[in-house]
Amino acid sequence: MSDIKMIALDMDGTLLNDNKEITSWTKNQIRKAQHAGITVVLCTGRPFSHCHTYIQDLQLHSHSITCNGGQIYAVDHSVMTEHLFDAATLANLYHFAQGLGMNTWTISTKEAYYNDLPENCSECQWLKFSCSHKDEEILNKIAEKVQSIDGVEVSNRTAFTVEVNPTGVNKAAALEWVCEKLGITMKHVMAIGDSLNDIKMIQSAGIGIAMGNAQKAVQQVADAITDTNNNDGVGKAIEKFIFGGNV
Repeated sequence: MSDIKMIALDMDGTLLNDNKEITSWTKNQIRKAQHAGITVVLCTGRPFSHCHTYIQDLQLHSHSITCNGGQIYAVDHSVMTEHLFDAATLANLYHFAQGLGMNTWTISTKEAYYNDLPENCSECQWLKFSCSHKDEEILNKIAEKVQSIDGVEVSNRTAFTVEVNPTGVNKAAALEWVCEKLGITMKHVMAIGDSLNDIKMIQSAGIGIAMGNAQKAVQQVADAITDTNNNDGVGKAIEKFIFGGNV
């Protein structure tokens, strides 16, 4: 067995298949790793409210990293640390994106909003801004807008979406924070992901794994490429790199 002490898992496009499910075989591999004393940490762009069911299903007893590192939750599901988005900046991005005809998702510490902001926006504590459009030129415009604003940066981009977090907030930094709390180093971490927001943690981990369906930029920096999210890529990576199995 390897000397890996922690497995960090992205969710969408990685742990979850396209039906937003975790297969029974992959669940068994995760439980096998936990029984071997390995900590399994979800490391996702989702808010915690959209992770809780999966945490219960996997019977995880570990920290959770959400909103691309914007929040870190303890084992008891209390917030340990969070990095907040300036409310005026978020409102600025929201109105700019809406003016471009984009769909928007804004995540606060209390709630997520789709194509809307609450009347008390300035009083809310914000974690992440996301927007989507099918036109790449529109996505470029919002990315350029983000670059012109101090204190925020594009944390993830796909063919249709752009995600924005406060500058310096990312999964790798959050994972390093958790490792320090647990007294381990990143060389004892295996990180698995598929999107641009996973690159830094894949590069920082002792073993960085890209999914078979990952963006090319992610695959190029990974130590290895596993199968796709629809074909038990996470479970196969655990079996191969943790337990030395042939899959």
